[in-house]
Amino acid sequence: MAKEMQIYTKTGDDGTTGLIGGSRVKKYDIRLEAYGTVDELNSQIGLLLSTAEDERARAVLTDVQSKLFVIGAHLAMDESAGALKEQLPCTEADVQVLENEMDAMFELLPKLNHFILPTGCQAAAYAHVARTVCRRAERRIVELADQNTVDSNLVKYINRLSDYLFVLSRKLNFDKKIAETPWISGNS
Repeated sequence: MAKEMQIYTKTGDDGTTGLIGGSRVKKYDIRLEAYGTVDELNSQIGLLLSTAEDERARAVLTDVQSKLFVIGAHLAMDESAGALKEQLPCTEADVQVLENEMDAMFELLPKLNHFILPTGCQAAAYAHVARTVCRRAERRIVELADQNTVDSNLVKYINRLSDYLFVLSRKLNFDKKIAETPWISGNS
């Protein structure tokens, strides 16, 4: 029988946290910002999953959640994590899955000729929130990549994921027959 994980360790009471590999950093370190935002994104996708009815989208999003756990762990590794650090969290095939899913949705959706407001059914609204958190995660990861080695496919995957979430929001509204709300400039 596996030992139950202990939730509180008290080791972070001094404002630091341990990375995979053993080093300790301040809780505001860019590495923590990056993987913390990925964790937030994963939770937002969980919220989206609680309302999404599209079975294909649910399967893709569940796979995305698993991938985000791997990405978060990868970002939480310091340079001394050795061979574990060398395992790639994302491949070109992972990126291609998201592109294929978007291509399939594009075939169903009307052409987009204007900016749209992030609104619609509840699931679409949650997809928009997840998309904006995904963009923030991407900014944090790119900032981390300026200081540390980060796999380029990881950045591509997060970039493509935000695109996927945008297209998914449109598809969720389309399925519910909810019209998109175009953005109209305040200069009327």
